[in-house]
Amino acid sequence: MAPKNASKMVVVESLADLRAALSAQVGDWGFVPTMGALHAGHASLVERACSENPNVLASVFVNPTQFNDPRDLEKYPRTREADIALLRNHGVTVAWFPRHEELYADTFRYQVSENLLSHELCGKFRPGHFTGMLTVVLKLIQAARPTRVYFGEKDYQQLELVRGMLKAFFVPTELCACPIFRDEAGLALSSRNARLSQTGISTARAFARELAHPEHTLQSLRTSLETLDLSIDYLEDHDKRRYGAVNIEGIRLIDNRPLSTHHESQKESKL
Repeated sequence: MAPKNASKMVVVESLADLRAALSAQVGDWGFVPTMGALHAGHASLVERACSENPNVLASVFVNPTQFNDPRDLEKYPRTREADIALLRNHGVTVAWFPRHEELYADTFRYQVSENLLSHELCGKFRPGHFTGMLTVVLKLIQAARPTRVYFGEKDYQQLELVRGMLKAFFVPTELCACPIFRDEAGLALSSRNARLSQTGISTARAFARELAHPEHTLQSLRTSLETLDLSIDYLEDHDKRRYGAVNIEGIRLIDNRPLSTHHESQKESKL
């Protein structure tokens, strides 16, 4: 079900225009925060939000404070017109392109940090990333005050950190987790995939396939991946989920899968 005002999507930048656009509609708001370069995975989040709310807000903001590598920030794809078209075609009510000078009027003096989960997995390899992410997500939610916010499970660590932050700070917005959207070969869709060559895409699909293999232990998974043209950041199991991060052609990709019953029985046999 598309929002009732889908055909009249409003594009805003300033906080004042955002508040005016939000106040012009009656009813709940679903919110989909993104960094742009939108693809079918983002579209699936928007469609879920549209099915559960009469109004949907989507933001597009490449957040500089969550990039620990300036070169990664510089190369991150920016496709504003294509993003606007996708959001309009999928029924978004308001598309928000926040202004950096408004979101960071404090020049990042005030920050939200977490001191446990954010230091594991991706946190080991991307210092400061999760502080930047949590800070901007809280700013976006405080500005929009949505009823529900939608995050994909591809970055499961991010999802859990946002969930914990909303609970810790008594933010009434409901977090809605959405399944990973994958291509026909099982590769998790990511804006970063656009920077890969066809050979790189094939390698990324092999990574996704091996990560999902029901028979792999962590060691056998590592052995299989070491035959591919990639470098491994980490392969770890946490809370019945397997996480992996690799670099392919200089592009960092992450993925995760629920652990199978086979994996769990292997662990029990080692106790």
